[in-house]
Amino acid sequence: MKHYDVIVIGGGHAGAEAAAAAARMGVSTALVTLRIETLGAMSCNPAIGGLGKGHLVREIDALDGVMGRMADRAGIQFRLLNRRKGPAVQGPRAQIDRRLYREAMRAELLATPGLDIIEGEVSGLRLVGGAVSGVVVASGVELASGRVVLTAGTFLNGVIHIGDQRMSGGRMGDSPSRVLASQLAELALPVGRLKTGTPPRLDGRTIDWARLESQPGDETPVVFSFLNRVPEARQISCGITHTSEATHQIVRDNLGRSAMYGGHIEGVGPRYCPSIEDKVVRFADKTSHQVFLEPEGLDDHTVYPNGLSTSLPEDVQHAYIRTIVGLEETVILQPGYAIEYDYFDPRGLQQTLETRAVPGLYFAGQINGTTGYEEAGAQGIVAGMNAAAASCGRSPIEFSRTNSYIGVMIDDLTSRGVTEPYRMFTSRAEFRLTVRADNADRRLTPMGLDAGCVSGARRVAFETKLDALETGRQALSAAMIGPKALNEVGIAVSRDGAKRSAYDVLSLPGAELDLLENSFPAYQMLGREVLDQLQIDSTYDQYSDRQSKEVADLRRQETQRIPKGFDYGSISGLSNELKQKLARAQPESILHAQRIEGVTPAALLLLLGHLRKSAERLAG
Repeated sequence: MKHYDVIVIGGGHAGAEAAAAAARMGVSTALVTLRIETLGAMSCNPAIGGLGKGHLVREIDALDGVMGRMADRAGIQFRLLNRRKGPAVQGPRAQIDRRLYREAMRAELLATPGLDIIEGEVSGLRLVGGAVSGVVVASGVELASGRVVLTAGTFLNGVIHIGDQRMSGGRMGDSPSRVLASQLAELALPVGRLKTGTPPRLDGRTIDWARLESQPGDETPVVFSFLNRVPEARQISCGITHTSEATHQIVRDNLGRSAMYGGHIEGVGPRYCPSIEDKVVRFADKTSHQVFLEPEGLDDHTVYPNGLSTSLPEDVQHAYIRTIVGLEETVILQPGYAIEYDYFDPRGLQQTLETRAVPGLYFAGQINGTTGYEEAGAQGIVAGMNAAAASCGRSPIEFSRTNSYIGVMIDDLTSRGVTEPYRMFTSRAEFRLTVRADNADRRLTPMGLDAGCVSGARRVAFETKLDALETGRQALSAAMIGPKALNEVGIAVSRDGAKRSAYDVLSLPGAELDLLENSFPAYQMLGREVLDQLQIDSTYDQYSDRQSKEVADLRRQETQRIPKGFDYGSISGLSNELKQKLARAQPESILHAQRIEGVTPAALLLLLGHLRKSAERLAG
């Protein structure tokens, strides 16, 4: 029987990060996967990143994870979402070539020192005295380890639904894991059912692209990895179209044949990524919905119609697809479907993602009730790092809400649990002004270095960057600029005001780098990349103290009582979804409201401010 320090089950996004992280930390690691050729397969949409999700990818990369670098190799369209807003809520996103990503991930993992990849299905866990001691592969081979990371994705008792048709599967074309699911059900781990969905895949050669709006990528792409500057693959445009009233009528006429609306699915799906059936029902006043046509690869004719997730029968999918502009003659290559699977209540996990019920067993990814490649990858790196640390007798590696989106997600999962698939949003983070995508390396790479999971090449690049930023910050802080010079380049300040440091000037309204670089020697000595980062730092320095005070105030006011029958509908700025959740739950205090899934720190601050105004009006 071969022994490993860490065994990882599953070769998806969580498994890849867990296995690579453990191996980087110098422990002997095995990754057991059904098929080596599907390592890094993108089961749903061909994209990585986005709002909140892009932050997670940057944090994975800061810890020397693999997702960001693979996305940069396979990205065929890069867009920075929320570009018109501040960097704190901007999200890098890339359209991905599925084949390039899968091939890059497979090559990366196969070349990772200290990592063995074993093809096969894990049929059970080996347990000794209630603690994990290894795994059993379906072939009969047993592998020994005191640390096992399970990243089962949607494979545990997975069931695929297309209308009233049901078939077992972890994803289309792959069998589910039933034997392992049965064993886990006996371990006193609270289990539930969730569902997710995917749209039909279209033949791009049958789409009338000339009738569609084109969506190109950014002229200056923002990539994911701190080690990269530009994409590696050829860049393309996507297409945009819209559903029609005819589309909606076909959906309405066939709602009873939908797996979800026909009562065939018990699992709860994500409300923030609704199916076309959900959209038609929930937004009955809308006559159309946007659909993004996303090519799945440079040499692949398959197109992913983002916005048309469904569990309707195949014939209905064919009918409504052809009511959409540009898709009138389109051929469906694979029907859309819903998939239902087991997950385990993440409140049964420690912050390290080790299960409380079974020492040595870690869960990461959709098994914890999350959805998305990025959320899975982030959990994988946490579980892999901690499994490796525990195997060496080292202290746990824990992430905080104050230093990372990873910490926000782990705390949300382990303290609140989930009632629907969990997805990361920037609004979940109290410290989003300081926990930004642009500074993920400065927040987390030192932690990765301490843990021993960051390579020498990244260490050198990181230290070089820190030196450049510190040199630039000192130089700009020492250089003083008067009001006359600032007004001359279009930065309106009081002409009788005091001089400002060149660093402080970066945060002023109208401080355009092109003007400053050309006009002041203090800026000309620095490269544009350093100046861009220092301008972001200067802008947010003034907000960080205020943000910390707001969060501290919120924590002090946790016991603030909420009057019975409080009108949540009157809170301006609160989403309708949260208004409904709060009205249903009728929390007695801010602390109780905080425990409701989906109630973000930003929402709590709005609620607290409204309570204060109400109290002031009554007192007046």
